[in-house]
Amino acid sequence: MDIRSLSAAQSYTSARSATQVDPTHEGVTAGLRNTFHDFATTLQQGEQAAQAAMVGKADPHALVQALAQTELAVETAVTVRNKVVEAYQEILRMPV
Repeated sequence: MDIRSLSAAQSYTSARSATQVDPTHEGVTAGLRNTFHDFATTLQQGEQAAQAAMVGKADPHALVQALAQTELAVETAVTVRNKVVEAYQEILRMPV
């Protein structure tokens, strides 16, 4: 029996567990879903703060803070969208 083949089999067995799916890992889809949900929640909070400020029920400081968070969320979403479009255009320019 060749000792190298035994070593290769042991290495394969130990490495195989690293390629198995982790059942506790959410995955990309769940992560994106959570991100979009957080984005929508931030927008809703900004709208609610603006509506409360219009009727005089909100502190102006709270309104400014909510609008700043909303602005940051929108800017982040636009930046991510631009990067995705750039990547798509770069893929289209690749020679086949």
